Amino acid sequence: MNANQIFLEREKTFLSPYAFLTSDTKGRDVEIPPCPNRTDFQRDRDRILHCKSFRRLMHKTQVFFSPEDEHFRTRMTHTLEVTQIARIIARALRLNEDLCEAAALGHDLGHTPFGHSGEYAMQKFFSPDFSHYKQSLRVVELLENNGEGLNLTWEVKDAILNHTGSNEASTLEGKVIKLADRIAYINHDIDDAVRAGVLTIDDIPKDIISVLGRGHSERINTMVRSVIDESINKPYVKMSDEISEATLSLRAFLFDNVYHNRIVKAEEDKAIEMLRILFDYFVKSPDKLPPLYRRICEKEGAERSVCDYISSMTDRYAIKTFRELYVPDIWGGKS
Repeated sequence: MNANQIFLEREKTFLSPYAFLTSDTKGRDVEIPPCPNRTDFQRDRDRILHCKSFRRLMHKTQVFFSPEDEHFRTRMTHTLEVTQIARIIARALRLNEDLCEAAALGHDLGHTPFGHSGEYAMQKFFSPDFSHYKQSLRVVELLENNGEGLNLTWEVKDAILNHTGSNEASTLEGKVIKLADRIAYINHDIDDAVRAGVLTIDDIPKDIISVLGRGHSERINTMVRSVIDESINKPYVKMSDEISEATLSLRAFLFDNVYHNRIVKAEEDKAIEMLRILFDYFVKSPDKLPPLYRRICEKEGAERSVCDYISSMTDRYAIKTFRELYVPDIWGGKS
């Protein structure tokens, strides 16, 4: 038996009866020979980890735009925290850890520059139907690998597409990603907001603190433990009602006091206007797009291809492109 076969047999012996077995995958759009060293989900994890879209996450906004302080989270560090939380939950529940890891690493690949402000810009200038989770699916199906996509398994793509909002993934592992994403961003966004001076821990309502805990690690442990205790040996994944209610209250507090805070929002109008100008420029001049996006333009039109191009940008690349197009250089001629 090779390593792949050993892993598959181990899953059948060890995993929960509610876990998704790798051997049951619906497969890929393009069939490929099995890898002797890795299962299909391990292979997906590696494809995501080594793709360009994943590397770009390090320079995409989480909450605070292009922070100079390197201790603030970026979309990359958010992704890593989601992955760690998802793996802990999956391991405790004896779910498929490899499926969780791959989906967690890929769940935000389609996020725009400047976080949800960029997402709003694409909804406004391209289509109200635009969302980062649909764009993440488009990245792995089409945009990555110079237009060939990553050819991921159906279950990983399903978990990526359904990691937020009212969407529900088809596997328990996909449902873990949704919970892990929320646990991660609620807590690290509080941590960053405190660092930025936007709020203090004492601003959080005491009834929430009394249930979830005061410290960053304490709150995460409370939420994760609740998921594990409530879901172990069950055909579902969820928090207890008490912890879920407190978590939703904390999330609502974040929206009121952080995400909509005037300090956090101070640069948002500038970012949205900059993306509008870039969008208009490339729609009118699609010949200026890189080759991949020119090909998409020929098949799906200029607006779709420009949305793909802008969504792929990091914060700094969007600013650099705008500066090159619209900000004149200082001429340093000889005296």
